[in-house]
Amino acid sequence: MTRIDLTGLDVRPAQVWGGVRLVPLVRSEPVPGLRLHREVYGGLGAVDLTDRTTYTSYVPHGFVADWTGAEPAPGAGRESAAYGTRLGGGGGGERGGGGHDGATDRMPVRRIHRMAKRRRDKEGRAGSRLRFLPLHLALEGYLALHFGGPSIVWDEWSREAVRHGLSPRAEAAYAGWSVPGLTEALRIFEVHPGQCGLLLYVADALAAAFVVPHPDDYRLLHPTLVEDLYGELVHQYAYYGGPVPEFTARIRDGAGGIRTLADLRAAAREQERAWAAAHDGIMARDLLETSYAFERVHRAGPFDLHRFLPPFERGGREQHIGELITDRKGRTAYLKTFRVSENQIRKGYLLRRLADCDWHLGRTAEALGTSYTEVVRRIGSAGLDTLLNAHVVAQRLREDRES
Repeated sequence: MTRIDLTGLDVRPAQVWGGVRLVPLVRSEPVPGLRLHREVYGGLGAVDLTDRTTYTSYVPHGFVADWTGAEPAPGAGRESAAYGTRLGGGGGGERGGGGHDGATDRMPVRRIHRMAKRRRDKEGRAGSRLRFLPLHLALEGYLALHFGGPSIVWDEWSREAVRHGLSPRAEAAYAGWSVPGLTEALRIFEVHPGQCGLLLYVADALAAAFVVPHPDDYRLLHPTLVEDLYGELVHQYAYYGGPVPEFTARIRDGAGGIRTLADLRAAAREQERAWAAAHDGIMARDLLETSYAFERVHRAGPFDLHRFLPPFERGGREQHIGELITDRKGRTAYLKTFRVSENQIRKGYLLRRLADCDWHLGRTAEALGTSYTEVVRRIGSAGLDTLLNAHVVAQRLREDRES
């Protein structure tokens, strides 16, 4: 599996609020045997990972996947957190980090064991429920990209880089309520019959995709979209972008004409099909045609939970990280994505090229077709310059200039 398969999901005409476009995704039949509901946490979470590392971020809730197909317990998932909660007192940006000793924010921290964990029944046996942290599962996968740092003790890398790798590593994101227009758009959004997801666009750039197995799950989880994290690029588009055009359909009374309601209904459906084809071929093309690197995180009965990373290719195409649950045929039952910024793409690209060259700066420069000086500059631009041994790098740069 290298691509996202949305077989069984159809798009419906978009709804627009200012610069936000919401495209409904509907299923003719729910995915059998899988249901989702949420557990509300509503605060700062510190997730204990393997290798004594910790991921810290604002964690508003967790999702629980039940692959028996049973309904959620009475009252489960109906709790709500107060929108607008801020950590500390500065701005709308929140941070997610990995590989450090713990949280430093001045507020209570909820300790969470692992990103995804199988729930046990009353007898202590592994049950048919899996708790996982939506979106944070994907973000931790990005933060862990070559997290161990240099595999060989080259002189250019500092002792801290060799001993502790990229720890601590952090990325910034915005909570949904701080993205201009998003809260209002989600509040007035009309949920379609059979709706199991949506594609969220800001200034007609794809910001996120969200898919669940059952329409009842979507109605329950739709409000959580305003609690999700969104990238810097999405926030900028929402802040600076103008209103986008609404979906319109013009049915002309041409040759043959429209004589009956059946003719009008058929013409309207043809317009919907034409819009859906244009959407799949243009607006969502990068999401669906990109080849991803998938990592299976957990097997949940007949379903598999994965997270994925894009190829981090340069060239301006949008790229997403995310997580999904698939059935045995690879069809998507659950999906949540996070659009990475150009800076994050460049960082991922640079880290992969460094790792491919065993973190040797000279060989990395040759592989990239550039100079040693330029590689050092790119490392600094990626925020990784503190991992370099400044004295040794300065000496090498002087030698290059003199030669």
